Amino acid sequence: MEAFDINSIDLACPLDIGRAAVAVLDGRGTVTGWNDKAEELLGYRSADVVGRPAARLLAGTGAPLPVIPATHEPMAGAAVLRHLDGHQMAVWMNACQVEQMGDECWLVVGVERAALRQWQLKQAILKGVFAQSPIGLAVYDTDQNLTWMNAAGDEVLAGLIGARADTMLPDVEYLERPDGKDTAQALEQLLNTGEPRSTLTRARPPRDAKSHHVWSSTAFRLSDESGVVLGLCEEFTDVTARYNDQQRLMLLGEAGARIAGSLDVRGIAAGLADVCVPRFAEAVAVDVLTPLLRGEEVPVGTAAPALTRVARTAAREEFQEAGPPPYPVHYPAESAPSRSLLTGQTVLSGIETGAVGIGQPVGEAGDPLAEELLVPLRTPRATIGVVTFLRSARFDAFSDEDVDLAGELAARTAVSLDNAWRYAREHATALTLQQSLLPDAFAPHTAVDIAHRYLPARSSAGVGGDWFDLIPLSGARVALAVGDVVGHGLQAAATMGRLRTTVQALAHLDLAPEELLSRLDDLVGRTPSGQGRAAAAETTMASCLYAVYDPVTRLCSIARAGHLPPAIVLPDGTARFADAPAGPPLGVGGLPFETAEIELPEGSVLALFTDGLVETRTRDLDTGLQRLQDLLTHPDPSLEKTCDHLVQALLPKNPEDDAALLLARMHSLPKDTVATWQFAPDPGVVANARALTADQLAGWGLEDAVFTTELIVSELVTNAIRYAPGPIRLRLIRDRSLICEVSDSGFTSPHLRQASDDEEGGRGLFLVAQLTERWGARYHPAGKTIWAEQRLSHG
Repeated sequence: MEAFDINSIDLACPLDIGRAAVAVLDGRGTVTGWNDKAEELLGYRSADVVGRPAARLLAGTGAPLPVIPATHEPMAGAAVLRHLDGHQMAVWMNACQVEQMGDECWLVVGVERAALRQWQLKQAILKGVFAQSPIGLAVYDTDQNLTWMNAAGDEVLAGLIGARADTMLPDVEYLERPDGKDTAQALEQLLNTGEPRSTLTRARPPRDAKSHHVWSSTAFRLSDESGVVLGLCEEFTDVTARYNDQQRLMLLGEAGARIAGSLDVRGIAAGLADVCVPRFAEAVAVDVLTPLLRGEEVPVGTAAPALTRVARTAAREEFQEAGPPPYPVHYPAESAPSRSLLTGQTVLSGIETGAVGIGQPVGEAGDPLAEELLVPLRTPRATIGVVTFLRSARFDAFSDEDVDLAGELAARTAVSLDNAWRYAREHATALTLQQSLLPDAFAPHTAVDIAHRYLPARSSAGVGGDWFDLIPLSGARVALAVGDVVGHGLQAAATMGRLRTTVQALAHLDLAPEELLSRLDDLVGRTPSGQGRAAAAETTMASCLYAVYDPVTRLCSIARAGHLPPAIVLPDGTARFADAPAGPPLGVGGLPFETAEIELPEGSVLALFTDGLVETRTRDLDTGLQRLQDLLTHPDPSLEKTCDHLVQALLPKNPEDDAALLLARMHSLPKDTVATWQFAPDPGVVANARALTADQLAGWGLEDAVFTTELIVSELVTNAIRYAPGPIRLRLIRDRSLICEVSDSGFTSPHLRQASDDEEGGRGLFLVAQLTERWGARYHPAGKTIWAEQRLSHG
């Protein structure tokens, strides 16, 4: 069969007398006329057949043609004829009786049967396109007026013959219009250029004015054989179901992306509302049970639960409410939202016209009935809220597919809200634990003035393990510590508390900074489950900075375990970072720590901080450190104001990591508050030590403490002479308490013991412990120092 070729379409019938093979037969069946088309069809020239019986053209017996009854009715039928070259041809013939020269004769019109079949097929195709095809066709004249449409087109454009293309559907919306032109401009360009134009449009057709339909259409120019433009033809297909399904899938995907990654209740609800308006509804409100916002247990089965509106988005100004969320909402017991909450079922509710607001009658005067779709937010535990989708008459009514989509959106939102509730509970618990483990305030100390800030993370990661501390040490010294536990949540907060407590305990042993960090590293490397060091380091790795400041010498000893160096602000206002070896993070193990000693002038400020203060998602560490250094240059005289300024300048509104800051202004003890003497290891120097002590206390106006202090000095110096070789140093420090220190070259640990009644010695340290507020020993490379502190009643 001949392939269908658009260029070969011929609407004229092959049996037309001007196009077909024509023969004229007299009443006896003799050929009396023969045209060129007949010669072309069978190969016989007119001279070969005229005057001869037509029966000779038949294939087969060669018998004469049967006598045709005299009738004026046309006749038709098929015959097999013989071609001049001998082959047979199936020919369809129409015959009718005509009068020629007063005689009755037959006019026979014939065409090859295959050619007729081909024409009939093309006619069937055209008929199908015009009458049966679901693709609509519309024809416009050169003035863009609708002149013709097929049956499918009539289903959309009924009654619009004669209307201009740009006025047929007043509310048409172009979903895809690449050229950006309006209908009249685009069609005029098409008439001029002949370039086809494809669009995706949405409107309400006259035959179905209640629902929007979507059509995919292509318009092309119509021209005759000479190129004269006759008009335009537009073919369009209703793709409403496919388009709506695609939009629902896209909406579901976008909503999932907006709500899945958040642990903020308001952010989740706002994400859902913003995605759905105006694509799915004209207004959306999300109400949740109020306890959910505080991380509290959600009541189950409450008749009138307390609700808070956490999100509200509306496409039209008349649907807006007075103030932005959050705010409490109350629904009557028999209202649609209350029924949805209590039953856990979706409720579709029609609402009156002329009023505004979700939960109230909504619409404008004259609008048809609008609808609210109430969908509960359900979790395995309970129904935790309700989502309200509102459509006025400008939208289509909610279909079954829309109800299913709303249910899926609410289900995904409920999962995210439940996760947010769990996070809020853990965050509140971790924050409470962390705040209970961090110091609220520090007691005044002569060596330093202190200001500090701690800001917990407000991201989905949860509370972290940042901490800081100030620990008074013997000899009027003070220890400053800051640390950061890797991770967030309860585990990080608990580990932070364990590390801070351990640092306090080790600090009171008067360990050197590098020794303290080594012991702390051993603790972090241990796990209760007996895991290896590698596993422990992975789960409890932490950083720490430990510094000890001596106000007598103004020396600050600093050791770091993977922590950022402290910043030093000198009295002239210049700022720099301390040159202290970094050391490995706690938990790595096997690597040593080092201590750097830095002399700090009177009034210098030491700034200890965690990385959350200087490093954010949008600012790298080096940039943050430089910014901190710039801010610390010429700081405010008030440490509290300096803290506030640093926090405001360095931290975003919702920090993603914890940040700790500790500022310490260093002070030195006046020279006249410290007295030091050196003695030989000779029992005879004890009396001299007592006398010097008495004179010094008298000079300080501490006569009341002479007797007790002489006894303490006598016992400590005597022990040093007895148990340690080398020189002995006695130092008295007048601070908030009276401190007596005796240093020697021995490393023997002093032990407090109870002497028996018959022993002459062994009571020295026991007496010291009874006479002082506290006492202890610390070690240094040259030996040890035994110290004792007495409370002063004044000064």
